[in-house]
Amino acid sequence: MKYLRCLFIIPFITLTVNNSSAQSGKAEGEVVVMNKADFLAKVYNYETHQNEWVYEGDKPCIVDFYADWCGPCKRIAPVMKELAAQYKGDVVFYKVNVDNERELASVFGISSIPTILFVPVKGKPQASQGALPKETLVRQIESFLLEKE
Repeated sequence: MKYLRCLFIIPFITLTVNNSSAQSGKAEGEVVVMNKADFLAKVYNYETHQNEWVYEGDKPCIVDFYADWCGPCKRIAPVMKELAAQYKGDVVFYKVNVDNERELASVFGISSIPTILFVPVKGKPQASQGALPKETLVRQIESFLLEKE
C-alpha cells in the first residue's frame, strides 16, 4: 500500500512544482518561445516607444528569430539551450518563430534566419545573422551582454 501511495504522490509533487514555476513566469535556464505580446512586455514595446529603444527586462537577453523548417535554426537550437542553462540567472534566452510572428520579423527587418538579437540591459541591441558557433555566441555574451572584458 505504501508503494502505491508513493507512486501517486511523487508524480503529483513533481507536477505541482513544475506548474508553480511555470506559472510564476520564471523560465531561467530555458529558451522561451515568445509571441508579440510577450515580446512587447519583456523585451521592447515598439508600439509605445517608437523613436527610442527601451529594454523592458532586468537581465540581458538573447532573442533567436527562427523558423521550424530552417536547417541552420535547427542546428543552433540545442546550442541555445545549452547556453541558457550555462548562463541561467545572468541572461534570458528567447526565440521568436518568424512564420508565426510576421510583424515582429518585419519590425526588426529579419530577412535571414536565424538572426540572433543580443540585448543588453543598457544600450542598443546588436544583431547577428546565421548559425553562429558556440564559441562566438559565448564571446558575444561575455563581452557585450555581461561586459566581462
